[in-house]
Parts: sequence; structure tokens; C-alpha cells
Amino acid sequence: MLKKQFLKTKCKVTFVLPESLASDSVKVYLVGDFNNWDEKATPMELKAKSYQITIDLPLDQDFQFRYLVHEGDNPGQWHNDWHADRYVPNPFSGDNSVVSTRR
Repeated sequence: MLKKQFLKTKCKVTFVLPESLASDSVKVYLVGDFNNWDEKATPMELKAKSYQITIDLPLDQDFQFRYLVHEGDNPGQWHNDWHADRYVPNPFSGDNSVVSTRR
């Protein structure tokens, strides 16, 4: 789920992955073009039974992203945000979620 707060010069976006998708996870990361798809750059925190993080994004742009969930010794599973603004195909036979900071 996405929560947006539009400010004068930026958009504060809270990304929320429900606990049901990562209930036993060791680590959950937000990965997208805003962090150069770095799989370790943006760890999410467990708050109120969901994994969350708030980041500042520039206004009037679209950003692709996915959630990477590491459970135990598994290499990680990719999840989309089913409340994203839209989806676009990725080169790995799937879709990426998109968040838009356009008003």
C-alpha cells in the first residue's frame, strides 16, 4: 500500500508491505529505480504488523519499484504492491509496481 503526502518541493511516500506477505521474514527491502535497484539500500521496518518505510521523492515523476523479502536462508522473493498507481512489464517476465508523484 502507498501513502503519499505532497509537499511544496517533494512527495513523502510511505511504502507498506502487509505482514501476511512477509510474516516470517528476516529482512524486507524496498528496491526501485530511486535507489538504482540496490537490493540492500533501503531496508523496511516492522511497524504495526506491516513492513514500512517513508522516503522523499521528487515531484512530477514516476518510479518503478518492488519489495524484496528474505526469509531464512532463501535468496529472496520479489513482491509487487497491489495498490500501486500502475504496473509496467520488466525484463524478467514479470511486472514492476509504479508510484507516481504527479499531482
